[in-house]
Amino acid sequence: MQSLQAIKGPADLKALSLAETAELAQDIREFLIDKVSRTGGHLGPNLGVVELTLALHRVFDSPRDTLLWDTGHQTYVHKIVTGRADGFDQLRQPGGLSGYPSRAESEHDVIENSHASTVLSYADGLAKAHQLRGVTDRAVVAVIGDGALTGGMAWEALNNIAAAKDRPLVVVVNDNERSYSPTIGGLADHLARLRTRPGYEKFLAGVKERVPGVPVVGRPLYGALHGAKKGLKDLVAPQGMFEDLGLKYLGPVDGHDQEALEDVLRVAAGFDGPVLVHAITQKGRGYGAAEQDEAERFHVVRAQPKGKPAPKPAYPSWTSVFGEEMIELAEDREDLVAITAAMLGPVGLVEFARRHPARIFDVGIAEQHAATSAAGLALGGLHPVVAVYATFLNRAFDQLLMDVALHKAPVTFVLDRAGVTGDDGPSHNGMWDMSLLQVVPGLRLAAPRDGARLRELLGEAVAVDDGPTVLRFPKGTTGPDIEAVAHEDGIDVLRRDARQDVLLVSVGALAGTCLETAERLAAEGHGVTVVDPRWVKPVPRRLVELAAEYRLVATVEDNGRVGGVGSALAQTLGDHGVHTPVRVFGISQEFLDHGKRPQILAESGLDAAQLTAALQAQLTALSGAATIAQQRAVLAAKQLAG
Repeated sequence: MQSLQAIKGPADLKALSLAETAELAQDIREFLIDKVSRTGGHLGPNLGVVELTLALHRVFDSPRDTLLWDTGHQTYVHKIVTGRADGFDQLRQPGGLSGYPSRAESEHDVIENSHASTVLSYADGLAKAHQLRGVTDRAVVAVIGDGALTGGMAWEALNNIAAAKDRPLVVVVNDNERSYSPTIGGLADHLARLRTRPGYEKFLAGVKERVPGVPVVGRPLYGALHGAKKGLKDLVAPQGMFEDLGLKYLGPVDGHDQEALEDVLRVAAGFDGPVLVHAITQKGRGYGAAEQDEAERFHVVRAQPKGKPAPKPAYPSWTSVFGEEMIELAEDREDLVAITAAMLGPVGLVEFARRHPARIFDVGIAEQHAATSAAGLALGGLHPVVAVYATFLNRAFDQLLMDVALHKAPVTFVLDRAGVTGDDGPSHNGMWDMSLLQVVPGLRLAAPRDGARLRELLGEAVAVDDGPTVLRFPKGTTGPDIEAVAHEDGIDVLRRDARQDVLLVSVGALAGTCLETAERLAAEGHGVTVVDPRWVKPVPRRLVELAAEYRLVATVEDNGRVGGVGSALAQTLGDHGVHTPVRVFGISQEFLDHGKRPQILAESGLDAAQLTAALQAQLTALSGAATIAQQRAVLAAKQLAG
C-alpha cells in the first residue's frame, strides 16, 4: 500500500499516471476491506466508487471546486484521498471519523447529508449562488446514486437545475442498480435500458467519419442524420428522459474505466450549462464475497476483528421480532399489506415478501409517497404497515398529518431504529418521532419495552380501524422480556411500592433502566412504583389518576426531551388540575455525535446511576420545600392569633 501512503491530498492524485492510478485503486480497495471489516460500516457502496472518486478529484480541484455526495455513506474513498486515511481505525467510533461527510473533519466536506435524494437541491442552490455573485471559476459537482433518484426531491431539483441553460452544474449519476438493495421502479427500468445500449456515441462517431466522404449525398445525408439526432439517441441509447428535461446527457460510461471516466468528466467540466454524466459502477467491486451477495452487496458490514468471530446475540433483534410477527399476522389477516422505502432487508420484511409477494410494496427512497400511497391502500379496504427507520419518518410528516390522519386512514407506521442509534451519528438518531407525533390528531403511539410487548402491540395496532397508529422500537436486541406485576386499564405496573414517593413512567425499551433506578432509590428509603403505559399517545386516563397519588412523577424516554411523552403528560396533568410535579428525562436536545448507544444514553443522563441521583435530589428539594411551606403556615397562623 505504498501508493496509498503517498496520498496526502487531492493534489497528489493529479501527478499519477493512469497505471499508477490503477495501482492506487487496488490499494484503496484492500485498505477498505481491511479497515471496514474491523470497524463496521458501509463497505459495498465505497468499493463501487473507487475509480469514480479518483476521477473526480483528478479532474476537479476540491475544495475550490465543490464535490457534493448523495448519500454520504459513499464518501469513504473521498475521505481517504483528502488526507483522512489514518482515521479509519476509529471509523464510526467516539472521537473518530464519521461514517458520513463531516464539516468538522475537512474543508472538502461541504454538506453533511446522510439522507438520500437531497444533494441536487444543495447543488442547485450553490450553483445559483455562484451565478448571482459572479463566480465563474468554481465548479459544482453533485454525485447521486440511481437509488436516490427514486426520491421525489431529486426530481424537483432536476427540474430546477435544467431550467437554467447557462448555469454550469455537473450531475454524476452513480448507477449501480441498487440503493440499499436492488433499485425498484420505472426509473430503474429506464436506466437499465441505458446500460444495455451504450453504443450511441461510438455509432455517431463512425457516421461522422465515413458518411461525409460519400460522393454527392455524403454531406446532405450526414446533415439529415445530425438533424435527427434526438431520434437516433432514442434508438441507440434512450436517454431522452434527461434531455427532455433540458440536461445535456453524457454516457453511459464504465465507472471502472479510469481513462473513460476522466475524459467524460473533462467534457462535462467544459460545458456551460447543466450536464448529466451517467456512470455504471458495480457495488462491492473487487471483493468476491460482496459481489456474490445478490441481496445487498455488503452495503453495511458489522465489525469483525480478525481472529474473533462475532458473538451470537443472546436475544433476537427488534427488527427480526417485528418481521416474524408480521408473517404471523398476515396468515390471519388477508387485508394486511406492507410498504417499505428501499429497505426491505433492514426493516425485516424479506421473508414477508417471499411468502406474500403480492402484498409487499417497495416504493424506492420515497417516504412521502409511501405514506400517501398507504392512505390510498387504506381507503381501498386494506390495512397497510409502513416500515421505515424513525429518522426517515421526519421526511413524510406532512403526508402522515394531512393525507393519513386527516382522513382517519387506518395505517400502521412501524419505526425501526427509534431513539439513539449510535454509530451513524446525528442524522440517524431517531429521537424526533415522539415529539413530532404528539401534534397529530387522532394518532395512537405505542412503545414496546421488550419482544413480547412488540408482538402484542403490533397486533393491537393493526386492529385499529379509525385512524393511524405508530409503533416504535430501537436498534439492537430486545433483551429479556419484562413481565408486569399488575395491569390497570391498559397500563402495565412493573414494580409497586406502598410508599407513594415517585411514580416512574418507563417509555419503551428503557424499562430495565427504570427498574434498576427504582431499586437504587428504594435502598435509600424512597418508595417507587414503575409503570409502562404501553400506548403513550394519547395519555392514558389511568396514568393521570395514578400521578395524582404521588409526590413526584418522573418520565424516562428514548426521545428528545422537548415535546415528547413527558411534556405531554405534564400538560395533561395540568389540564386535569393535577399539581404533582413532573420531571422529564430524555435525550439531550441537540445533534449528537456518533458513538455507541449506551455511551450516548449515559451522556444524556439516561442510566440508572444518574437517574437515581437526579431523583434523589428532586425528592430532597421537595421535602425542603414542604418543610418551608409548613413553617410559613405555622408563622402565618401565629400572626393571625396574635
